Amino acid sequence: MWSVAEKLAFKKSLESRTSDFAIAVFRSLDALPPFVSSKVISYQLGKSASSVGANYREANRAESRDDFNHKIGIVLKECSESLYWLELLRRLYPDQDVYSQLVKECSELVCLFQSVKRRLHEKRKEIS
Repeated sequence: MWSVAEKLAFKKSLESRTSDFAIAVFRSLDALPPFVSSKVISYQLGKSASSVGANYREANRAESRDDFNHKIGIVLKECSESLYWLELLRRLYPDQDVYSQLVKECSELVCLFQSVKRRLHEKRKEIS
């Protein structure tokens, strides 16, 4: 069981990590060539990658456990969508190592948020 201080430190760390992820994605998107495919992917990925951190931050300020659970579900969906767009970029630009690094980070975030979601589901079962 985590102490209150440990929970707070984890939340702050994950908020920072998700904002760092969005910044790294934005920087990589700024370097893309002005092709139609890049523009479409940039728009979609920019929205989903920045939504990961924004929605996680909102989840940490949820009004109830159910509200937190719902918002974490949104975070997970946005993270999964970001992973899809990053995988496309990795395939379109296989010589650009940045996309492999971003795929790795996004995959780790997906696993983290899946774990949070799973724990919430287990706690809900215990309470019922």
